[in-house]
Amino acid sequence: MRSYSTLVEALNDLKKRGYTTDFNLQSNCLYCGATQTSLDPKEFEITEVYRFEGMNDPSDNSILYAIESHHGMKGVLVNAYGLYADEMNSEMVAKLSKHPN
Repeated sequence: MRSYSTLVEALNDLKKRGYTTDFNLQSNCLYCGATQTSLDPKEFEITEVYRFEGMNDPSDNSILYAIESHHGMKGVLVNAYGLYADEMNSEMVAKLSKHPN
């Protein structure tokens, strides 16, 4: 597993490695606005996960997921964790909790 000092460094490296789609988290799926694609938890795998903690501000805490869909789409999801985490249904919580790290 690679190690990154910053979220930006990780995002740039993943993009170079083909993770070019930006996903947004919805309560029951991942969504890409650029392609208008929705992926339910059964349609993707998490290949890498990185956590970043803000130095002074808890709102800077984030988690970066490298995602590969079963249709060949590769992208990233950046989400807050802790107090600022988004609400999700139980299937999405279970999927994002199981990862390779």
